[in-house]
Amino acid sequence: MRRLAIIPVYREIGKIGTVIERFTPESVDEVCLVVDYPDETILKEIDDSRARTQVPVTIIKNPARNGIGFAIKKGYRYALSHGFDLIVVMAGNGKDDPREISRLTEPISKNGYDYVQGSRFLPGGRGERTPFLRRIFTRLFPFAWTFLTGVRCTEVTNGFRAYRASILEDPEINIWQDWLNGYELEYYLHYKVLTLGYRFTERPVSKIYSHTKRESYSHISPLKDWQQIVGPIVLLRLGARH
Repeated sequence: MRRLAIIPVYREIGKIGTVIERFTPESVDEVCLVVDYPDETILKEIDDSRARTQVPVTIIKNPARNGIGFAIKKGYRYALSHGFDLIVVMAGNGKDDPREISRLTEPISKNGYDYVQGSRFLPGGRGERTPFLRRIFTRLFPFAWTFLTGVRCTEVTNGFRAYRASILEDPEINIWQDWLNGYELEYYLHYKVLTLGYRFTERPVSKIYSHTKRESYSHISPLKDWQQIVGPIVLLRLGARH
C-alpha cells in the first residue's frame, strides 16, 4: 500500500524541520506538507530538513489561511490524484512522532482495518504536559462519542490518525463541503467512519506538549473553537448536516 503523510503547517518554525527528519522509508512513502502563509524562513527550514531525510517531501503552498480542514483537504486531493492507498494525518509542531506511524498503519495494511485512531489513553500510549482544561476535555469527550455512535472510543480529539484513501470516495461521505474547512472536517470524517460500519480500531501513541502557553503549544483554542469540535457530532446526529 502506498502511504502518504499529510501535515498541515502554520508557523511551525523551529519544529517542522525536526518532524521531517524523523521520517524514514519504513514510516511512509511520501510526506505532503500543506503550508499556510509560507515565508522564506519556514520554507528554508523545510528545504534544509528534507535534504537530510530519505523520504520525498512535497510542499503545497497556501497563500492564505483558510482553516485546518481546508489545508487537509488539499492534502487529500494530492493523495487521491497520485494514487496513494493509505493516508496518515499528523501535527507538524512535534506533538506527534513519525516513528510511531507504523502503530497506525499496520492494522490497515496487515489486519484489514479501514481507520485507526491514535490514543494516548490506551496502554502503551502517553500524554505529557497536557494543559489542565484540555486534559479534562480529552478524557470526557470520548464518552459522548461512545454513547452517540455505539462504538467505544478512548480518544477523539487526537489528530494523529491513519485510514484508507478509498474512504474519501465513499458517496455517503462528502468531505468537500465548505462547512468542513475548519476543525469540523476531522470530526465529520470520524463520525462517518464510526456510523457507516467501517472497520475501526485505536492504537496507543504519544502526544507530547513542549510548552504551557496556548499560543506556543497549539493553534486551537478550546474556548473559541469548541463549536467546530462539538458541532459536527451534534449536527450529524440531528440530521441537520449530511
